[in-house]
Amino acid sequence: MSVVSGALLAGLVLPVAGGIGLVAKDTAEGFDDIPDDFKTPPLAQATQIFDAKGGLIAKVYERDRTVITADQMSPLMRHAQVDIEDARFYEHGAVDLKGILRAISKNAESGTNSQGASTLTQQYVKNVNVEKAGDDTDAVQEAQRKTLGRKIQELKIAIKLDKELSKDQILTNYLNITYYGNGAYGVEAASQRYFGKSNKDLTVAEAATLAGLVQNPSQYDPKRYPDNAVKRRNVVIDKMLENKHLTADQAKEAKAAPLGLNYREPRNGCITATAGMGFFCDYVRHVVKQDPAFGKSAEERKKLWNTGGLNIYTTLDPDKQAAAQSAVSSKVRVTDTVSAAATMVEPGTGKILAMAQTRPYGLATEKNQTVVNLNVDASMGGGNGFQPGSTFKPIVAAAALEAGLPAVQEYSAPNSLEYPTMKTCEGTWRNDARPRTVVPNESAGEKGPYQLKEAMARSVNTYFVQMEQEIGLCAVKQMANKLGITAKASGKPLEEVPAMALGVEEVSPLTMANVYATFAAGGTHCSPLAINKITTVEGKDVPVPAGHCEKVFSDETARALNTVLNGVTEKGTGKDLGLDDGRQIAGKTGTSDHKRAAWFSGYTPQLATSVWLGGPAGGVEMRDITINGKYHGEVFGADGPGPIWRDAMSQALRGTPEKSLPMADIPDPAPKPDPNATGTGTATGPGTAKPNPAPSGSPR
Repeated sequence: MSVVSGALLAGLVLPVAGGIGLVAKDTAEGFDDIPDDFKTPPLAQATQIFDAKGGLIAKVYERDRTVITADQMSPLMRHAQVDIEDARFYEHGAVDLKGILRAISKNAESGTNSQGASTLTQQYVKNVNVEKAGDDTDAVQEAQRKTLGRKIQELKIAIKLDKELSKDQILTNYLNITYYGNGAYGVEAASQRYFGKSNKDLTVAEAATLAGLVQNPSQYDPKRYPDNAVKRRNVVIDKMLENKHLTADQAKEAKAAPLGLNYREPRNGCITATAGMGFFCDYVRHVVKQDPAFGKSAEERKKLWNTGGLNIYTTLDPDKQAAAQSAVSSKVRVTDTVSAAATMVEPGTGKILAMAQTRPYGLATEKNQTVVNLNVDASMGGGNGFQPGSTFKPIVAAAALEAGLPAVQEYSAPNSLEYPTMKTCEGTWRNDARPRTVVPNESAGEKGPYQLKEAMARSVNTYFVQMEQEIGLCAVKQMANKLGITAKASGKPLEEVPAMALGVEEVSPLTMANVYATFAAGGTHCSPLAINKITTVEGKDVPVPAGHCEKVFSDETARALNTVLNGVTEKGTGKDLGLDDGRQIAGKTGTSDHKRAAWFSGYTPQLATSVWLGGPAGGVEMRDITINGKYHGEVFGADGPGPIWRDAMSQALRGTPEKSLPMADIPDPAPKPDPNATGTGTATGPGTAKPNPAPSGSPR
C-alpha cells in the first residue's frame, strides 16, 4: 500500500506542486498572458432566423446552446452540479489539495486511477480549450491531451481565474459551456432537449439527472440507457442530501420520481423550416457568409455564423410566402419531371418577400428533395440559372427608350431575319456562321411592320433584334447591368451576342423579379435585401447590409414600359392572367429554346413576382408533357408559369389597396392595310428599319 501511494503521490502531487512553483516564478509574465476569453468565452450558440412578422423560420447552430445568466438557472441545478462534481468548490482555491490526497487514497485502495482530482475550475478551463478548438479534430485532441505541460498550463489559468472571477461566475460559465450529450451544450439546451422546459423550471429529479450526465454523457444517456440514468441520478440526489441541499423527504421523493423524459430531437438547420422557407433560410446563411457587412474576410464571416447567438430578423413575409408556395405546389407536383420556382420582391426597397419552389428542401433525393435553391444564383446556393426567354425583351426596350428612341418606334420585323452586324462595348459582332444564323418569329403569319407596344404584346423576335441592332449590344448590356444582371447565374460574364435580346443568358428568378421590381418602382433599382435586423442574444445590434437603391432610368421610360407591359396582359400573350380582383398589372411571358424553360414575370406597384417552370437541371423539353396531371402539347410562358404567377399574386395582394401604374400616352398604330388588296405594298412608317442579314431565338 505504501509503495502504491508513493507512486501515485509522485504522479499527482509533484506535478501540481511543480506547476504551482512555476506559477509563482512566472506570475508577472505568464499570468498576464492569459487570454480574456477564459473569463468570458465566446461560446457557440444557436442562431434563430425569424420572418418579417417575428415567426421563427429555423434554428441553426454549430452547437446547440443558449447562454443564460446565473439568475436564469435553477438553484437546484447549480447545487446538483457542484455536489456531484466538486463538493468543496466554494471552500478551496483553484487546486484542491485535500481532494488530491483523497483521490490518492481512493485510487490506492481500488488499485485503479478511477478517482479524479480536478476541480470544477480546472474542468472549466479544459472545456474552454475544447470550445476554442471548435470542429478542428486535431485541436480538440490537443486540448484534451493529458500531458504534464498541458496540466500545468490549465492549473496556471485556473489559479488566475480563481483570483479574478467569483465562484458564482465560474460556476455560471461552467454550466453554460459543459456538454450534456445528444448535441446539447450548456444547461439550458440540455433542459430543453431532455425535459422540454427551461432550466429554471427543473424539478430536483430533473436537475440531478442532468448533473449526472457530465461525467459520461453516453453511458448515462437517459434516452438510450434509462436504468443507468436513474442510478446516476440517485447518486447525485444522495450527494445533494449529504451536502444539505435537500432534506431527507425531498431526496426520498426525488428518488421515487419517474425519469419523466420529454425528449426533443435536435432540430438544426434550414431543413427544419416549415412552409417552404428552407431555401430562403439557406439564402440568409449565404448572405451572412458572403456580405462584407458581416466581416472583412471570409474567415471572419464564417466565425460569426458558426459562433451563432444571433437573432436574424428577415424580410420574408409569411403570408406572401404562403401564397407563393401554395401556387407552385398546386400547379406542379413534386414527382413531375419539371419543377417551378417563384420569388417575390417589394418594389422600391429590394426586400425579398417570398421564395418558393415545388421540390422541398432536404437531402432525400428519393423523395425529390433538393438543397439547390432554384430561385438564386449559384454563388448563393442555387444552380446555373435558366434562359429567361422573352422576359428579357423589356430590358432591350428600356435601353432603347433611354437611348432616345420613341415609344412608337417601328421596325419592319419580317417573319425571319439573319442576325445583323452589331456594335459591342469593345468592337463589332458579325454573323460569320455559314449558313448564317437566322432568328424566326413564333408563327408563320407573324410579320411587321410593328411598333413597340404591339411587338411586345405579340413578343415579336425580329422586332427586338432590329431594335438591338439600332442601339447596339453595349447599350443592352449596360442596361442589364443597371438592373442587376451583372453576370449569368453561374457567375460567368454576360456575352454580347444578338440573341441576348431573346433571353439566352441564364439568370435566376430572384434576378428577374428584381428587374421587374425596378420597372414597378419607376426605374429605381434596389439590391436584393433579405435581412432587416440582427441582434445578439444579449440584445446588441449587429450591423447589417444597407439597402442600396439607385435611379437607373427616367420616369418617362418607366411610364412607357408600364404601358407597353400592361398591353401584354390586356391584349397580348398574357391576356388570360388577370388577377382575381381585376387590378391593373403589367408583365411579360417568356419561353426558351426547345421549351426547356418557361417564365412569367410581372408586377403591380406594390409587388413584383417572377415564376420559372422547367427541368431543375435545364434539360427537359416541355413538349408532349404532363404537368400536375394535365397534358401539354408544348408549354409557353402564358400557360405554364403564367397561372402560377396569377394565383400567387392574387392571394398575396388579396385585401390590399389597389394602386395604378403611372402610364404613358402611346397611341396604337394605324390598322395595317390588307396585303392582298390591289395596289397595296409593304407598309412602312417612321423609324422603320430595313431587314438586315441576321440565331434561332426564344419564342414568346
